[in-house]
Amino acid sequence: MPIARLLLLAMFLAAPTSQSTAETIRVAIGVQDTTINCAAGGLLIRELGLLDRYLPHDGKYAGATYDIQWKNFTSGAPITNEMIAGKLDFGVMADFPGALNGVAFKKAGKRSKFIVALSGSTKGSGNGVVVPIGSPVQSLAELRGKTISVPFASTAHGMLLRAIADLGWNPDRDVKIVAQAPEVAGSALQSGQIDAHAGFVPFAELFPYRGVARKIFDGSQAGVPTFHGTLVDGVYAEAYPEVVVAYLRAVIEATRLLDEEPEKYSELIARATGIEAPVVYLFHGPLGLQRRDLVWSKEFRQDLATSIDTLRLLKRADEGLDLETFIDDALIRRAMKEAGLDYESRFSAGFAAPALTETSTGNPIAGVLRATEIWLTDEPRVWRFSSLEAALAALTEGERQGRTARAIYAWDRVSGVKLFADRAWFVSEPDGRSSAFLSSAAASEFARGVNGAVRTFTEAKARALGRISEPIDP
Repeated sequence: MPIARLLLLAMFLAAPTSQSTAETIRVAIGVQDTTINCAAGGLLIRELGLLDRYLPHDGKYAGATYDIQWKNFTSGAPITNEMIAGKLDFGVMADFPGALNGVAFKKAGKRSKFIVALSGSTKGSGNGVVVPIGSPVQSLAELRGKTISVPFASTAHGMLLRAIADLGWNPDRDVKIVAQAPEVAGSALQSGQIDAHAGFVPFAELFPYRGVARKIFDGSQAGVPTFHGTLVDGVYAEAYPEVVVAYLRAVIEATRLLDEEPEKYSELIARATGIEAPVVYLFHGPLGLQRRDLVWSKEFRQDLATSIDTLRLLKRADEGLDLETFIDDALIRRAMKEAGLDYESRFSAGFAAPALTETSTGNPIAGVLRATEIWLTDEPRVWRFSSLEAALAALTEGERQGRTARAIYAWDRVSGVKLFADRAWFVSEPDGRSSAFLSSAAASEFARGVNGAVRTFTEAKARALGRISEPIDP
């Protein structure tokens, strides 16, 4: 063969082909938009395009393209089904369905990893039981022999079973539990088809806010921590750890935004979900129903262990899960380090309450259990007061000026759980101070101990008339 032809052949073989060998990496994430407490793991990342900021494009990812897929669900169980079928890589769900996810993966000869706790409560708030507005029922103990609906295999289901066990009831004999999605429960409550509904985030708060139902039991009364977090397919995490870290960096950024401007992002979440912003703020505002520390606290670890034990009780799991391998904190530690955050210091701090200040003066609020917040219509921020009396006096003056409140918030004196004040009970003490309570029974018990008077919100507001202070105008 002539030398010229040999040179041409060598050049042809050495030349790069026109067809790219770069990999297209799928990032398929199953989220729950209406489960608003996990917005930092899904909705906000998607709506703000945060994931694109952190996906790797160097090293083994040089030239890689990403096929980002968002799939929205109303509960965790179908997310698990899609993950096992290989249609999703990540799944956002609560503790109880998360434990089911781990068990289902194990039965399928696969494995999943719980990589971050997005939002939760060491007290168990977020889940709750509601009854129709006109129901005479004031406590869970009065529902014996009644029909309670709940989304099966949800975190609310787990809460209900634990609460029933605490009452000493047999769930098969002492109460009728039926499966029902929260989207159906609202009309079922209004029509009297059910006596109560056990709901997860945000329905135990949303139904009362919309006037559909009245809350009689908060998950904090069961005393079992609860949280929502993100799981990832174990094989995917090993193949693309940097992609998982990128997702977690986006989670960290979404969490920061929520912490810094809860009102602004409550409005964004409201526009995306149709769930009113004041309900969203109840979760995401300062000292809201749930916190976002992103660390694997001992309480959340224990919560998963309790969920696995509950699955055994329900005969949904023949054997347990090894929490040491099921919970994987290595990647969130790495993501925090890249973001300049110290995982260990956050872990050590636990769930220490942040300091609150009065909006009008900037003075620190000494005791949050007497604090009150007001979100006025057409007001971009929530106003914070050191006492119910100061808040109601300011609200009364605001109403005289033609202004109205979108929402009023207070904290339950017993549990510290944040409440819609206009749906709470209050105790006025002899020294003139007032405290909020979730239930009339708790308010009555406290009132007996301090020689106080139990009042409705309307009565407490009337008591504040003529005591105008702390102007509410910006």
